[in-house]
Amino acid sequence: MYNYSDNLMIKATNIHSVTDFTRNAKTYIQIIRETKSPMALTVNGDAQVVVQDAETFQKMVDELDRVRFIAAMRESERAVQAGEVQGVEEACADIKKELTRLDG
Repeated sequence: MYNYSDNLMIKATNIHSVTDFTRNAKTYIQIIRETKSPMALTVNGDAQVVVQDAETFQKMVDELDRVRFIAAMRESERAVQAGEVQGVEEACADIKKELTRLDG
């Protein structure tokens, strides 16, 4: 698993104004690609956006998807163990009843 902690922290040196970024976009993009570190861009001194290289961003999104999937699986397992689920036949019967009620 990829360890993001070293690369995703926005360091004070990685905070720049949008104006400065626009003037020096090629240089900043090269730095972001090489370091794999995100850069915060400010407007009037307030952080407004974060710029990150696409590969690191995709890895972060993929990891978030995995974490969400694992959490959903754990919740499903908990529900099964707590008896909070129903069999397929019962679920289908409930759905048919609801559809009939809605069509009725």
